[in-house]
Amino acid sequence: MAKKEKTVKKEKTVGGKRYAAAAKLVDRTKAYSAADAVKLLKSVAKPKFDETFDVSINLGVDPKQSDQQVRGMVAMPNGIGKEIRVAVFARGDKAADALKAGADLVGADDLAEKILKGEMNFDRCIATPDMMAVVGRLGKVLGPRGLMPNPKLGTVTPNVAEAVKNAKSGQVEFRVEKAGIVHAGIGKLSFTEEALAQNLKAFVDAVSKAKPSTSKGTYLRKVSISSTMGPGLKIDIASLLAA
Repeated sequence: MAKKEKTVKKEKTVGGKRYAAAAKLVDRTKAYSAADAVKLLKSVAKPKFDETFDVSINLGVDPKQSDQQVRGMVAMPNGIGKEIRVAVFARGDKAADALKAGADLVGADDLAEKILKGEMNFDRCIATPDMMAVVGRLGKVLGPRGLMPNPKLGTVTPNVAEAVKNAKSGQVEFRVEKAGIVHAGIGKLSFTEEALAQNLKAFVDAVSKAKPSTSKGTYLRKVSISSTMGPGLKIDIASLLAA
């Protein structure tokens, strides 16, 4: 047991040294253009795996207010570098359409029973409107995991084939947290600089368009990017929106 703990400690120390070395190359007081930030983040990364490219946005909203919730779905122009498993609640022709579009799990009451037993091997859940009576009893299971189908997100729809294709192509869901922050993984560091910059632009634009009408003052307060093991870089918001 002692030998195992020693190994874990050594791995953490090595990771810490790598992060510290990368952090020295970043000016924390500077707001970088998206292109420069992406280029720098890729150059300082020395991972042994393909890190996720993350974005974090501080918003000028009060999430405690029901009319200042920020939530939505946006398709990444270049995907997210991850296979998305999709579950669909549908019957008959709609079920057939979902399977043809590439859904990984399709069913009705049988699918609900599997989920209640703990089979949750999917990343997105879609349902036709007539199936919400079945899906409704899964709220306590799907809700906490952010998997509950929602018409505002396009995951409750009669056009399940399109919804499945959109999910598979690399849609990213965003939702403001209690601290007023929205964050998401929007690609992989192995993507080209141009691809990552395009994904970043698309995500920030989507969050910007989701601004509640009751939000006053500065809405996009801070945008920063990072990788799984890399330092954070602040983005110049004005130049990003103008791009």
